[in-house]
Amino acid sequence: MSITVTGRKMTVSEPLRRYAEEKIGNSMKVMDINPLDAAVVLHVEKNPAISAPCCCEVTIRTKGNVIRVEEHEEDMYAAIDVAAAKVVRQLRKYKTRVIDRKVHKGQRGESLAAKGAPDAPTDLDALMEELSEEDEEVVRVKEIEFEPMTEEEALIQIDLLGHDFFAYTDRDTNATCILYRRNGGGYGLLKQSVA
Repeated sequence: MSITVTGRKMTVSEPLRRYAEEKIGNSMKVMDINPLDAAVVLHVEKNPAISAPCCCEVTIRTKGNVIRVEEHEEDMYAAIDVAAAKVVRQLRKYKTRVIDRKVHKGQRGESLAAKGAPDAPTDLDALMEELSEEDEEVVRVKEIEFEPMTEEEALIQIDLLGHDFFAYTDRDTNATCILYRRNGGGYGLLKQSVA
C-alpha cells in the first residue's frame, strides 16, 4: 500500500502530510484489499464566494479499478476526515460489487477473466477537462485508451468513481459508448452508431 500526498498550487506542511497519510491509510487498511495505491491531492480554492474552499481529492487504484473521492470543507483537516470516511464507503462498495461478484461468477465457472475482461478500466478522470473558474481556460488534458467492457462493468465504474458520466468501448459491438446519470434518476446510454 502506497500513499502519495501532494498539494495543488500550495505547499503541504509535514504535519498535514502525516495527518493525510494516517487518515487515508487507516481507511484503506480497514478493507484489506491489495494492492492499493492512493494519490491524495490537497488544494484551496481562491474564490471568496466558495463557502468550503479546502479540498481533498483521493484517487485509489486497485486491481485495474479506480476509486475517486473529492470532498470540500472549511478546514483542510476536516476535508481529509470526510474524504477518509468516504474512502471506506467506496472501498466497501468496491469489495461487495466487484470482488464478491467475481467470486460468485467464478464459482459458476463464468469468471470475468474467462470472458476476456479488461485488466485496467478507463480512468474517467482522464476524460474530463477541468476548467478554471477564474479564467475559464483548459488547464488539464489527458489522453486515454477506452478499454472494452460490458454495460454492467461500466455501471460499476461510474458508481465507484462517483462521476456524472463514463466513456468506454462496448466489448461486443466495438462501439464507443457514454454512460451518464440522468437528472431525474437512473442512467442514460449514448452509443456510437456502427455502420
